[in-house]
Amino acid sequence: MDELTTSSFKTTGSKWLLPVSDFFGFPLDQVNFLACQVFALGAAFWFRLYLSPQFSSPVVRHAVATLFGLSFVIFCFGWYAVHISVLVMVCYRILVTADIHNIHRYTMIMAVSYLAVCQVSRVFIYNYGILSTDFSGCDLTISKGRPGSKPSLIEYLSYNLNFLSILVGPCSHYKDYIDFIEGRHVQRRLRRLSASNTGQNGYDKVSEPSPMAAVTRKLLICGVCMVLFLTLTKAFPITYNVDSHFVNEAPFLTRLTYAFFSIQAARPKFYFAWALADAINNAAGYGFKGVDEAGQVSWDLISNISIWGIETATSFKKFIDNWNIQTGVWLKTVCYDRAPRYPTALTFILSALWHGVYPGYYFTFITAIPITLAARAVRKNVRQYFLSSHPVKLVYDVVTWAATQLCICYTVMPFLLLAVEPTMQYYRSMYFHIHIISILTVIVLSQSHKPRGSSSNGTKPGPYDPHPQAQPQLQPSNNNVKRK
Repeated sequence: MDELTTSSFKTTGSKWLLPVSDFFGFPLDQVNFLACQVFALGAAFWFRLYLSPQFSSPVVRHAVATLFGLSFVIFCFGWYAVHISVLVMVCYRILVTADIHNIHRYTMIMAVSYLAVCQVSRVFIYNYGILSTDFSGCDLTISKGRPGSKPSLIEYLSYNLNFLSILVGPCSHYKDYIDFIEGRHVQRRLRRLSASNTGQNGYDKVSEPSPMAAVTRKLLICGVCMVLFLTLTKAFPITYNVDSHFVNEAPFLTRLTYAFFSIQAARPKFYFAWALADAINNAAGYGFKGVDEAGQVSWDLISNISIWGIETATSFKKFIDNWNIQTGVWLKTVCYDRAPRYPTALTFILSALWHGVYPGYYFTFITAIPITLAARAVRKNVRQYFLSSHPVKLVYDVVTWAATQLCICYTVMPFLLLAVEPTMQYYRSMYFHIHIISILTVIVLSQSHKPRGSSSNGTKPGPYDPHPQAQPQLQPSNNNVKRK
């Protein structure tokens, strides 16, 4: 019943590893993916040590990264690789020929493909000057300055098809990627941090830090997630939530409890994929973020998850902020910050388009709209009454954590069930209770909030909540960090 857990799952990719797939009972497409990522990890170390900018030209590094990436796509998807290749070439053509005033027209035409949405947004970013020479690379605010020079074909192909991120991501800034290829990634970020935080000019005396500690830590996380996947995920299959006997015989609280644990058990698969992708980028020397005041080096510039942030999230917004981080930043930049009306709804709809064509994706992201609005309303109207003391605040945090996890469970279930029929069966078994509660919450609290006037927060809220968390400041260290 679950196409993600049957070894007979068909793939258009290579059949070379079919004996391995049959032996372990894993789908061939997952075996191919894992084989490519393991190869990519080894290739990343080689890329950093033997094809470093000191020994190889940027053109060679671009070419090798692109060829490896294309090989992975062909190995995993077979002739489907034509799809992404054609899209990349079409979008490059738009990039080098289109006038800035026509970018929106091209975006709407190409939006029929979720992949094209991502590709055309790169064209959009170029033409609006994000790549101008004064771009810091530390945020996604669109610059109104003069656009930078357009990339060569090999640069654009490498950025889109490089083996470090072709299969899983993460998405990253073009400027950061080019700095990495040309050997300026670490020193330029140290210079930016030095200029913005300390005003010191000692950045050029700091040797490039080694990513080995970060790679080792992330590979250990991968190992733990793999064990959890092979145990918990198998023990709590998602499809049991819509098993007819279970739905008809088990009481509501039992079904709710099983749904909670099955969703928790499904996460290690995603943690594994993103942590491994992050480790691959770090192994190649990409992803350096900075050094904190204690001298600790961070290689989380393009990290896609914060497991601790996900598991301890006390709001819908905090959960989303720590899940698929780079895609969330991209969605905020290209949609939420630019939408004149209904930014939350439009951002979630674009996210559904970005993910693909399965109906479950649309159920998930459309359901997330009223839940997000309800969570925002509760925080705005209720949270202030629970800040009087630490014990009271702790009770509020525990309750909101439980509510957040249950809402995430309800929201994400269709994403994993994929089809319409099991999704509706699940909703009926849950009596649509989250839909009903969230819509009523929005109606009641929005009405009660009106007489109090507008919010004191004059800035536009984020796509999920008006209270973003402050991030720790990273600064360059005066201590030399030796490269391994």
